[in-house]
Amino acid sequence: MRFTRRFTRIFIILCLIAVFVTTPILLFSSHRLIHLGSDASKEFVGDLSILKHRIEVQALNAVQQEEVENLKEPILDVYRDGNQISAVSLYTIDKNDSLGQPKNVSLAGNNVTTHDTKKESQQSLPEETLATREKALEKPRPKEVQHSQNVQSHPRRALDERVKEIKDQLIRAKAFLNFAPAGSNSNFVKEIKLRIKDLERAAGEVSKDSDLSRRAIQKMKAMSATLSKASRLFPDCSAMVKKLRAMTYNAEEQLRTQKNQASFLENLAGRTTPKGLHCLSMRLTTEYFALQSEEQILPNQHKFQNPDLHHFAVFSDNVLACSAVVNSTVSTARAPEKIVFHIVTDSLNLPAMTMWFLSNPPGKATIQIQSIDMFDWSPNKDTLQKQESLDPRYTSPLNHLRFYLPNIFPSLNKIVLLDHDVVVKRDLSGLWHINMKGKVNGAVETCLEGEPSFRRMDMLINFTDPMVATKFDVKSCTWAFGMNLFDLQEWRKRNLTGLYHNYLELGSNRPLMKAGTLPIGWMTFYKHTRAIDRRWHVLGLGYDSGVKLNEIEQAAVIHYDGVLKPWLEIGLQKLKPYWKKHVRYEHPFMQQCNIHG
Repeated sequence: MRFTRRFTRIFIILCLIAVFVTTPILLFSSHRLIHLGSDASKEFVGDLSILKHRIEVQALNAVQQEEVENLKEPILDVYRDGNQISAVSLYTIDKNDSLGQPKNVSLAGNNVTTHDTKKESQQSLPEETLATREKALEKPRPKEVQHSQNVQSHPRRALDERVKEIKDQLIRAKAFLNFAPAGSNSNFVKEIKLRIKDLERAAGEVSKDSDLSRRAIQKMKAMSATLSKASRLFPDCSAMVKKLRAMTYNAEEQLRTQKNQASFLENLAGRTTPKGLHCLSMRLTTEYFALQSEEQILPNQHKFQNPDLHHFAVFSDNVLACSAVVNSTVSTARAPEKIVFHIVTDSLNLPAMTMWFLSNPPGKATIQIQSIDMFDWSPNKDTLQKQESLDPRYTSPLNHLRFYLPNIFPSLNKIVLLDHDVVVKRDLSGLWHINMKGKVNGAVETCLEGEPSFRRMDMLINFTDPMVATKFDVKSCTWAFGMNLFDLQEWRKRNLTGLYHNYLELGSNRPLMKAGTLPIGWMTFYKHTRAIDRRWHVLGLGYDSGVKLNEIEQAAVIHYDGVLKPWLEIGLQKLKPYWKKHVRYEHPFMQQCNIHG
């Protein structure tokens, strides 16, 4: 009896221990099963929604769309970089394709080419890893592609293949993301969003393959696997083409807008006087009026009209620019005592211009400063304003004063006209020994195709006008202003100033030419221009023209034609030193006005 009670007590104790041990395990397992069932149902619903979307897309593709039979989509290149093959290229469109689908669509990074629209919905984008991508690059390509590769001579093009592949992967991933049903939160959507975020963070702003980290390459491989999964979920290539086309159009519109804004701001900066130059003019003007009347006179006035000397003319209202032209010319001259500079400005800047050269005399050279308001026959402002131009410099009377050189200097036989945005690098006395052969204007030609300075007559002159088409040859060679040698005696004989007036009046009544002095100069000096050696005058330093360094070094005069003037902050930094070396930055007024080199 006692043994039975003892056995019963031990059994009850063991049962209680078993209950206490197994109960928590059963409760935890049931809780996990409940959550697992909910997650599985969500994933199933998400994948089911994608599957439903695929079925709907395929059903829509099977419907014959009669209303768009004749619709043709434009031939478009997506992501084209110079001679590089597009990341996504849409080549030719089959004329027999009623839906206007691309005949040959190549997706770089997926290596997929669709040739038949009937097979598009049945084909899936094959998996591609980085290794298969590199092998695919070694395979023979169509002749068009091979030709493009042969043209490439820069080694960077081949080395940046992985960077381009990263860009391709991001573009395709975002396109696939847009294919998911609205509001979908499936594992695929979460995964592709994560891959995009990781790859963008790993690649950053890298532009060369050598700068890519190991982590970025790993993220590329992970993205490649995700894109392969996406290609199986969305095998409809035509939908991908349309999505990429829409993305490309939006990107091109944004790029066009940004370029227009950048061009507008660049031209606005080119027309604006910097604060430092305005300050310098004010300080010089104040100092000028503090002088006595006899102290305001420039020396060597007896040389102003001496025809045996070398005379240079500059028409400008920019003190700093004129000082650079004068200093560079005098510093490179073999006989600076023979040089006479004639600077014509407006009445507002006359005191400042005079004061600068009174306090900074150009060595042995002679300076004459005049105001345009001193001339009764100066260009008519009303006539010039009729020329339509957003840039007031093109219609400035000071800019058109060059057509009145014989009137301004009645006793001179020859004169060299320099623009205020040039720098002289060689002695210019040889210009006076050039045989003009009866011509009026000695200038460098700009009709050589392929050169940065290339210009055609019909670029600035309206050859649809009967008078222009009859009188001028559209194929005749053009030339440049900036450094010109003028034979004033021949000019007077031919009365070219009167001819300029005639063209100016005709242009105010009908559109004969664009605004500015160059097109009307081509018309005025037509068949009166003598071509001189190109080394006398090199253009293209005022914009990104790609002018060669050896051409600059060999030039006698370099010209900052364009908006990017050397005294502006937007000027090309690599070309500014040629100009800065002739500016006196140590002058007290320059320091006070924060004009530094």
